[in-house]
Formats: sequence, C-alpha cells, structure tokens
Amino acid sequence: MNDVAQQKAQMRKDAAKNRAALCTDAAVRAANSYLERALAPHKGKTVAGYMPMRSELSPLPALTEFAAHSVVAMPVVEGKGMPLVFRIWTPGGALEEGAYGAMIPADTQPATPAVLIVPMLAYDGRGFRLGYGGGYYDRTIAALAPVTIGLAFAGQEVPEVPTNAYDMRLDMIVTEQGVTHNA
Repeated sequence: MNDVAQQKAQMRKDAAKNRAALCTDAAVRAANSYLERALAPHKGKTVAGYMPMRSELSPLPALTEFAAHSVVAMPVVEGKGMPLVFRIWTPGGALEEGAYGAMIPADTQPATPAVLIVPMLAYDGRGFRLGYGGGYYDRTIAALAPVTIGLAFAGQEVPEVPTNAYDMRLDMIVTEQGVTHNA
C-alpha cells in the first residue's frame, strides 16, 4: 500500500467515528435548507443524490422538494472499477438493496445527471473529498463532468485530504453552516 493509500485508510477510520457524532436532526435540517438553495439554479435538470447509509448526511428532504419539478436519480453500483449508473427516484417509490447494502430505486428508468450530490467521510477547503475508497464517484465525475455538490457536516472538514491524480475536486460543499464554492 502506498503512502497516500495508507493516509486515506487511517483518515477513513477517524472520519467515520467523527461523522457519527455530528449527525443531529438540527444539522440535517440546516444542511438540507442550504442544499435546496444550491439546487435552485438547477431546476429542470436531472439531479442525482444518494440514499444515506450509516451516518451520512441525508439529502432526502431537499431531494423530495426538488422531485416536485425535476428528475431525481439515485446511484447504482454495477461492478467494481466501473462508474456509477443512475435510476430515476421518486419519493415513496419502491427500493431494493443494491451493492454494499445501499438502497436503490427498484425497476425504474435510467437517467444521466447534470448535477451530482456526493456523500463524504471528510473534505478539505480545496474541494477534495474522502469516500469509502471504491473510486465510484471519482470515475463517475470524470466520465460525466456534472456539477458536483459535496454534502457533509461542517465538522467533517479536515486540513487536507490526501489525493492522487484520479481524485476529483467538487464544485461546491454544502454543510449545515452554508455553501462553499470551489474555484
């Protein structure tokens, strides 16, 4: 394992513990309020979110509102080393268990998002994120070039996320404290 991979592995352990402590109803409500504002300029576009797992900050309140006037999709892992694909999601629609235990829309049409909301274990001020290590989001961002919105608790920010050439920078970060745009 190279040095960056080792740094990321340790950071993942620490970040997962930290995120669980930050997950409160008030923080989720505040972050979703900011997420709604960040999504407002994208009405009419297809937006992909995610079904929260573990202590991930849930985008579902904002996406439920957004689904009233736009297409919302959720990611599906089709195989190791592949970019994500997306299925249309409707609030209250049928879900099934996908890869890694993630819930995904059942029997819905595919969609290609123009905007991608991304979960994180940690992030830094440059707009880089730390995920679970599969590279699915990085490959997807590289392939689709969507507008990217990282969603996290403000306490998940770290001084610097170790990066490699394949790590993709996010366009903005939304937390319960506001929206940060990355140049």
